[in-house]
Amino acid sequence: MVGRRGSGTIFFTWCNLRCQYCQNYSISQLGEGEEVEDEKLAQMMLSLQAMGCHNINFVSPTHVVPQILSALSIAIKGGFRMPLVYNTGGYDSVETLQLLDGIFDIYMPDMKYSDEKVARELSGIKNYPQVNQDAVKEMHRQAGDLVVDEHGVAQRGIILRHLVLPQGLAGSEETFRFLAQEISKDTYLNIMDQYHPCYKAYDHPQLGCRITGEEYQEAIQLALHYGLRRLDARRAWVLP
Repeated sequence: MVGRRGSGTIFFTWCNLRCQYCQNYSISQLGEGEEVEDEKLAQMMLSLQAMGCHNINFVSPTHVVPQILSALSIAIKGGFRMPLVYNTGGYDSVETLQLLDGIFDIYMPDMKYSDEKVARELSGIKNYPQVNQDAVKEMHRQAGDLVVDEHGVAQRGIILRHLVLPQGLAGSEETFRFLAQEISKDTYLNIMDQYHPCYKAYDHPQLGCRITGEEYQEAIQLALHYGLRRLDARRAWVLP
């Protein structure tokens, strides 16, 4: 992780998405990991705090929110006091997010698709664009635009990630239009260029190649066109 002391990252096995190109598929799709009780999870959080991490970063937390809240209660009794990051694929219900209001400091969701059919084919989920947009609205309502301290360490807010996929499959323009018009032009946006075929990507003809430089630059220009100028400057701030 980037930063002077890094982010205390806890990955959760499985995921509520079934992305056919997931780069962490051994964890998200194949269940690599071990089962722990709430007390053990709380101890992980306290150990990361003792190591001096900037925050605790929960990756793929959507399906284990009750367990996280239970462990957090235990950890707080043990002296836990660090900022919390909700690092998600963006397929979260508003009802669940409302339970987290005032608990999580930083939301870091993906906005993967603008087309419901593409989302269903590539990630095995229904109605992703609407669910995702509603979730992002709620996250922004709670946390607002990203705030960093004088050292560039993220303190509070929302950080959007958008992975550029080959042949426009991610629907970048629609995503950027939504952010500019319905969230905030000050949204901190990480447009990611690291897509490469992985897991079952070769089963899908459109996913069997890396994106081109032109495809990535087109996404950047689209974001700028819609007034989203707070783009990830690569290590200009501390990744939570």
